[in-house]
Amino acid sequence: MHELGVVIEVIKTVENFAKVNGITKIDTLVLQIGELSSMIPRYIEACYPAAVEGTMLQETKLQIEILPGNAICRECNKVFNLIKSNGKCPNCGSRTWELLGGKEFMIKEIVAEVP
Repeated sequence: MHELGVVIEVIKTVENFAKVNGITKIDTLVLQIGELSSMIPRYIEACYPAAVEGTMLQETKLQIEILPGNAICRECNKVFNLIKSNGKCPNCGSRTWELLGGKEFMIKEIVAEVP
């Protein structure tokens, strides 16, 4: 499970951001994870409590937003979800497409607690 190592790096990044910006308490951390990325959201959620223990994020809520794995068909220009369509354009049946998104893993938002 490589998610733990990634979450630890996210925590370091968030702590550095907080330090530079004078933030002392974070309420919520929002991550965006593409449904085609190598990160598994339930594993991120499972290892998060252990990863934040003893850090400034210990009391922080984690929110995960799933970004769709969308592609555009090169034959008919239809935008479609690769997973729901099994990699085949639902409009024309083509398997020739260009990936538009879904491999992302990003820190979307750090919500600071207001004193």
